[in-house]
Order: sequence, then structure tokens, then C-alpha cells
Amino acid sequence: MPLSFDMDEQLAQRLAAEIDTHGFAKLSGAVTDADLQQLRSWTDEQAGKHQGEYFAYHGEAMLSDSLLSSYWSDPQFKSLLGSLYRHAARHDARSDRIFPVLRCVQGNQGKRESNAFHYDASLVTALIPVFIPTEGEERGDLMLFPNRRRVRSWVLFNVIEKALLQNKITRGWIVKGMQRNWLKPYVLRLEPGSVYFFWGYRTLHANQPCGADVKRATALFHFGDPHTGSFATRLILRINQGRARRMSNKAGNQPPASTPS
Repeated sequence: MPLSFDMDEQLAQRLAAEIDTHGFAKLSGAVTDADLQQLRSWTDEQAGKHQGEYFAYHGEAMLSDSLLSSYWSDPQFKSLLGSLYRHAARHDARSDRIFPVLRCVQGNQGKRESNAFHYDASLVTALIPVFIPTEGEERGDLMLFPNRRRVRSWVLFNVIEKALLQNKITRGWIVKGMQRNWLKPYVLRLEPGSVYFFWGYRTLHANQPCGADVKRATALFHFGDPHTGSFATRLILRINQGRARRMSNKAGNQPPASTPS
């Protein structure tokens, strides 16, 4: 079933104002208990195929048989994300397509996928917590450096900026900076049942490490690529999807997913 909320412009304006001010917005109670249980059961089934190790499913093809398909096809949800994009970009998105991802951090490989700070390709990111650890020191809490950059007018500038930040060396320096309190991200404890929104394109973000014996699963919905249609954007998408497929196949011997056009 669709997410549980009533869409109107007042809601979109409130959420957008909260993202501008605090770096994120939270829509409580949007995922029903029945939906959350169904999402968890499906995710557990997929996790079993990957032998307790990290996996990520990118795109409609890999998620079409999950409950998430009722979310990305929901006209109300599309309208809300479209309104948020319009607020942030001052114009309508070129496409109303929502690109879904399910990311499950678990096992030893999951620890290596933590602290992977990055900017999203999409301007609007919606996040639904599925499994969130509640005990121990390594729970995988979401870290945000909110609204650190503007939408770049040149796609090449965006590509260079991402390349300089999204590599092991830079990420290592960011982690060292946090350990020495030189850098202080906002740490957000996610609550299942809620939906979180932030400007993914503008916000540097990552999850904290998770213990190898816990599971952290989140569904992500990306909307509104400011550089949609560019060769660089298509190339980055293919690289990211290819990497996710290779990692998932290595752990679970799953067949490769088709790459969305």
C-alpha cells in the first residue's frame, strides 16, 4: 500500500523549510506497522541470499517484487518529491521518475561500506529505515554535513568535485578529522516507521560503522537529477550500479540486474 500521509503544499513547504534550516526533515508515522513488517520480511529473505554480507539493490528491476514498488509509483509521493525539488531548484524537475535503492549493511563487508561520504546525484533524497540497530556502539547512525554546496551549473564541475571527495584518501581524512573533533557532522538516529528527507545533492553524508553482527537496512528514493541526461551522469550511474551488482553477486551469486535506461 502507499505511504500513509496526506499530500498538500503546506506539508511540502514545511518539510522544505525544515531541510533548509536543520538539514533534514522527518515525516513520522508514514510507514504503517504492517508495511514495515512486510519490508523487513522481504529484506530478511534477500539478506539470506547474501550470506550475511553487504548488498545493495539499485533500480526498479531488482525491487519490483517488493512493497517498495507501491511507494515509488504512488502519485502522492511523486507529488511531494516534485514539490520539494521545485522549492530547492526554483523550477520543476525534468522527470518525475523516482529511482529506488535498497541498501543493507551487515557483516564484515558492511563495515568497509561505512564512512563512505558522498553527495547524491539527485537533489531530493527520501530515506525509509527498515532495520536500524538499537544497541552497541556501532549502530550505523546517519551522519550529515548538511547543505554544504549549491547546485552546480556545470556538470563537469560536479563530476570533478565528487571525484575529489568520494575516494578512499579524502574519506580517510574526513574520518580522522571527526576523530580529532575537527569535523563534526550532525548524527541522526533513524526511527523505523518514519520517512526522512534531505537535499542529497547538497549534503555530504554517510552511515557510521555497524557491528558485523547487526543489520542496518534502508530504502532510498532519489528524485530530480539537476544534470539529468548528461553523459557524465549516465556514466556515473552505470559505474555505481555495476559496482553494486558486483558486490551483491559476489556475496549471493545473484544474476545481474538490467541497467535502467
